[in-house]
Amino acid sequence: MANQRTVVGTLPRVIQESTQAEPGGPKNHRTIDRVTQILEEVVYHPGIGFADLARALDAPKSSVHGFIRGLLAKGWLYEVDRRFYLGPAIYGLTLASGHIRAGQVSQADLDALHKDTGMTVFLGVEAGDHLIYVGESGTDALSGFAARTNIRRQVINTAGGKALLAAKADAERDAYLRRHQAADGEAVSMFLAEFAEIRRTGVSRNFRHHGTQIALASVVRNQAGESVAAAVLIGQTAEVEPQEEKVRKILLKHVASWTRRKTAPREPI
Repeated sequence: MANQRTVVGTLPRVIQESTQAEPGGPKNHRTIDRVTQILEEVVYHPGIGFADLARALDAPKSSVHGFIRGLLAKGWLYEVDRRFYLGPAIYGLTLASGHIRAGQVSQADLDALHKDTGMTVFLGVEAGDHLIYVGESGTDALSGFAARTNIRRQVINTAGGKALLAAKADAERDAYLRRHQAADGEAVSMFLAEFAEIRRTGVSRNFRHHGTQIALASVVRNQAGESVAAAVLIGQTAEVEPQEEKVRKILLKHVASWTRRKTAPREPI
C-alpha cells in the first residue's frame, strides 16, 4: 500500500519534469492535478476516508472538501459511511470506449437477458440527476451509437430513470420533481401519470426515436432492498408490443435473480 501511495503522489512531479524538458508539451494545472490525484487515491485505496485524502494531497481541507463534493455531484465518486469509492461516471466512460465493467450484475447476466428477450440490454445507474449506462449486451447500431455519444441522460426522460425515480422515497422523489418542474414540466406530468402503473407492475416504459423504439426497465435492488441500478430493454416497437407482457415477465424474473447478491463496495452496483 505504501509503495502505491508513493507512486501516486509523485505522478505530478514526473509530469512536471517532462513538461520542463519539452516547453511546448503538456503543462500542469493545480486544480487538475488535485482532482486526478483524488481519483487515483480512490483507485488504489477504495474506501479511503477524507482525512487520508487530505493528507495525501497535502492541500487545505476546505479545498479538498470542495473537490470531493463536486466529484460526488457528477458521479465520479460515491460515498458510503464517509468512505469514498469510484462512482458510476467512470464506468459510463468505460462503456463509451467500448469496454464494460459491472459489479453486482455480471456481463453473463446481461447476455442471458439479451438471449431470452432478443432485445438490447443496458444496465444504468443514477449519478446526480442523470442516468449513466455502465453495461450492455446485444447492442444494435442505433442504440450503441446513442449510448456511446451521450453517457448522461436526464433521469426523468428515460425508462431506467423513471424506474429508479418511482422506487425513491416520497420526499426524495418529490424534491427531484420540484427541481425539474420548470425545465421539464411535460416530462414531470407524464411521469406522474405513469407513476401508479410503474409502482404496481415494477416496470417503466418509454418510447424513443419518434416511437419506433420502445424501452422497458425495472429496478435492480441490493441485499438491503435499496434500488441501485436499472435494467433496461430496448427494441423495435412493432416487434415488442405484441409480446410486451411476456417480455416484462422475463425482465422481472432476471432482475429478481440478481437482487440479493452480495458485492464488495468497490463499485456502486
